[in-house]
Amino acid sequence: MNIALVVGLCVILLGLIVGYNIMAQQRQRVESSKRQEMAKYIAVIDATEELIGNAHNLPYSGTLLVCLNQKILDALKTMHDIDKNDRSLPQRIADVQAQVNQIKQAYQNKDSTSFRVPDSDREAISMLKLVKRLRAVIKAEHTKGRLPTQAFVSENSRLEQMQMKINIENVLKRVNDAKIKGQMGTAQQLLKKALDVVSSKNDPYCQSAKESLTGMLNEVNAALSKGHENAKPKNDDNKELDELFAPKKKW
Repeated sequence: MNIALVVGLCVILLGLIVGYNIMAQQRQRVESSKRQEMAKYIAVIDATEELIGNAHNLPYSGTLLVCLNQKILDALKTMHDIDKNDRSLPQRIADVQAQVNQIKQAYQNKDSTSFRVPDSDREAISMLKLVKRLRAVIKAEHTKGRLPTQAFVSENSRLEQMQMKINIENVLKRVNDAKIKGQMGTAQQLLKKALDVVSSKNDPYCQSAKESLTGMLNEVNAALSKGHENAKPKNDDNKELDELFAPKKKW
C-alpha cells in the first residue's frame, strides 16, 4: 500500500514537473515572440524618427510630416496592445498625437524648409537616397490604407519632382565648375544628358530647366566652335605639316 502510494505520488510529481516545464517553455516562447515584435516596432520608430530628423535638409510638406508621425503613432499603439504593462507608452502616444495635431495646423500650406542646391555629388546622392526612402514609406502607408490615394498621388509626384530637381541642379553646378576649369567638352556632355531627361517631362520646373539648359548648351557649343576655329592652323602651317608628314621619297 505504501509502495503504491509512493509510486503514485512520484507519478503525480513527475507530471507536475513536466507540466511546469511545458508551461515555462510556452511562456518563454510567448515572451520571446513579444520581444521580437516590440523590437520590430522600435526599429520602425527609430527609422521614421531618422527620416523626420532630415526635415531641415529637404522640403517636407505637411502631408509628409503627418504621415511620418502617424506611422510612429501607429507603431506605439501596436506596442501598447502587445505590452499593456509598459507605463511609458501611454504618455508617448499622447505626445505624438499632440505632435500630429500641431503639424496639421502649422504646416497646412508650407514646407519644413526651402530647397537647397546640393554642394557636391556626395550630398546630391545622399539627398536622392533620402527621397527614395520617403517615397517607399508613403507607398507602404498607402498600401496599408493609412494614406489616402489623393494624398499619396500628390505627395509621390512632389517627391518625384524633387528627385528631378536635385539631379538637374547638381548637373548645373557641375557644368559651371567644368566651364570655370575650361572643360567645355565635359560641360557639353552634361548638358546634353540633362536635356534628354527634362525633355520627356511637362511640369513647370522641367520646362523652365529645359530653357536654361538649352541656353547654356548653345553658349558651350559656341565656345567650342570658337575654340576649334582658333585652333585651326594657318595655310603656311598647313603646308609645313604636309611637308612634314608627306611620304618619304626614295632616292
